[in-house]
Amino acid sequence: MTPHTASQRREQAGMAYDAYLATCPTRQLLDRISDKWVSLLLNALADGPQRYSGLSRKIAGVSQKMLTQTLRALERDGLVCRSVTPSVPVRVDYALTPLGGSLLPVMRAIKDWAEMHIEQVAAARDAYDSRSLGQASLPDNG
Repeated sequence: MTPHTASQRREQAGMAYDAYLATCPTRQLLDRISDKWVSLLLNALADGPQRYSGLSRKIAGVSQKMLTQTLRALERDGLVCRSVTPSVPVRVDYALTPLGGSLLPVMRAIKDWAEMHIEQVAAARDAYDSRSLGQASLPDNG
């Protein structure tokens, strides 16, 4: 019997995904979930379904275009579901799917880590920039 799905074919061939390979499809997924808007949206949806306007208010600085694009991409990837309630006006809610919920602990940990360590990172950046400026002013003895 011939396997029907990609995962069945890969399992039969004994292959696994390897994100270090340029052709591996997990690269696209890593690109998606490493986006700052994705991280912030998934964390914003952690408390339950939200309307578009609520997400827009909660995530300062996101443009309407980026919010729409990111939500559509997350819906396409199966991480977020969009539900429409027919009313006047129409109500649209976004929520994490079970797959999106499984990613939430990782995204929450990254957000928490960034908030906890930003001062150390800022100090390291300042030190690096100071060293770089000092090296740039040295004469070239080449």
